[in-house]
Amino acid sequence: MSRMKQKYIDITPALREELGIKNVMQTPKLEKIIISVGAGEEGKDNKLITNMADTISLIAGQKAVIVNAKKSVAGFKAREGSPSGIKVTLRGENMYNFLDKLISIALPRVKDFRGVPRKGFDGRGNYNFGLDEQLMFPEVEFDKIIKTHGMNITIVTSTENDKEAFTLLEKLGMPFAKGKN
Repeated sequence: MSRMKQKYIDITPALREELGIKNVMQTPKLEKIIISVGAGEEGKDNKLITNMADTISLIAGQKAVIVNAKKSVAGFKAREGSPSGIKVTLRGENMYNFLDKLISIALPRVKDFRGVPRKGFDGRGNYNFGLDEQLMFPEVEFDKIIKTHGMNITIVTSTENDKEAFTLLEKLGMPFAKGKN
């Protein structure tokens, strides 16, 4: 069992008490984490998009999928069937391992890090935030990167309430920026 899963099990009673939840099955929990990268102009270069997918696979510990455009959009210079992004969905043990690595290793390596923004909740208990580059993860070798890129990370929880999701992530150790919610 990963450290983060054990931490979740340990905080569950305090979390239920703080949120006033009587039924154990209503306790908020993590459902999945989605890591996505938009290809942009890099979508035209097959070698570059493959390198980006390999990097995301290395970071996630699971094979990333190259997503193709469903239809052509002239304004974005996107052709139907051409690569438009990369994504990977983590569940179970991989999800907890990635979250542990993100909170304890990767985010503290960010220069001038003041915490992840508190305003990333979507109103349905999910949290989104972006990272500027992939070099903060220890698995990534600088020499093998063709071009640095950012990524969007979405943490999906079982609750429909932002307050409960915030409390869950805060108890798990997510370093939120100081200030108002």
